[in-house]
Amino acid sequence: MKQTTKKWTAALLSGVLALTLAACGSTGSQSKPADNGQSTTGSAGSEQTASSNYPEKPITIVVPADVGGGLDTTARVLAQTLNNTSLVKQPVNVENKPGGGQTTGLTHFITNDKNNSHKLFLPSTPIVINYLRKEASSPYSYADMKPLAKLTNDYGAIVVAANSKYQDLKSLLEDVKQNPQNITFAGGSGPGSMDHLVVMMLAIEAGIDPTTIKYNSYDSGGPAMVALLGGHAQALTTGISEAKAYMESGDVRVLAISAPERLDGAFKDLPTFKELGYDAEFVNWRGLFGVKDMAPEAVAYWDQTIKTLTESEEWKKQLELNGWEDGYLNSEDFAKFLQEQDAVIKEVLSKLGMAKE
Repeated sequence: MKQTTKKWTAALLSGVLALTLAACGSTGSQSKPADNGQSTTGSAGSEQTASSNYPEKPITIVVPADVGGGLDTTARVLAQTLNNTSLVKQPVNVENKPGGGQTTGLTHFITNDKNNSHKLFLPSTPIVINYLRKEASSPYSYADMKPLAKLTNDYGAIVVAANSKYQDLKSLLEDVKQNPQNITFAGGSGPGSMDHLVVMMLAIEAGIDPTTIKYNSYDSGGPAMVALLGGHAQALTTGISEAKAYMESGDVRVLAISAPERLDGAFKDLPTFKELGYDAEFVNWRGLFGVKDMAPEAVAYWDQTIKTLTESEEWKKQLELNGWEDGYLNSEDFAKFLQEQDAVIKEVLSKLGMAKE
């Protein structure tokens, strides 16, 4: 991945800081293992020490989203591939805890499963954003868990209808700068969210006052796309994977994406913000976490297991089938990445007057 000179780009995509925050990396105090060498159950701290037989019971991946969405699909594909390849000797299941932009599932995992090394959590970028916003919807963040692996990347896209007069990003942004009241951006999430931040970062880079941007939020990407196609918005900010089907059907035109460099496959002809002269990048990751005080043995187990998984042909086929970019980072590098993304999101929210004090 290319490095950049801009602060937020470096913060998002480079890995130069050592992970020193105890909140992210501490293994905490460990409880004494049972006499049989296996971890005990039922008491506080009971699973903080894992035996060499880990996992000793089925694994549950908690997903903070409804069944059928992108996050749920990622978790189910992960579970299916782990089961099919027999990389995990116990069954791997998925449990959905939707609500609150991932905060319901996050809160449940941290407060109810904090001593359970056999439960994992699979969220995405909103768990960083939701904690940093002034009107924070979550008292918890990634720092309250143990990062295990980053799995996939998705990127933001600026999209217009196929019959739009805008053929490129530059002409759209020039109109926004001259007549911001005439251009409405639709997005599938509220102010301060991922869709919103992508267009705000781009506006800042283009020399546009971000407070002049007209942004209408919808409950999800689907209604936002309907608004674009229905003429209720002149542009859409969304994830490139959500725009893929509409791009291939010819209903929309993708002007540019927030990736650090051009992608492969169906997206190979799409320019990046950077190559068009706007030094802004944003990645929507999906990753795997354990409890904050997960035993080192369990962390090491998942570090090796996920690494092996991502090198398997079955996982690579799933990435291609679902239009996902491989975003694999191991536990240590994922923790560094999260700290860096935290810094860039905080900076952008601060410029918008939306950061938590």
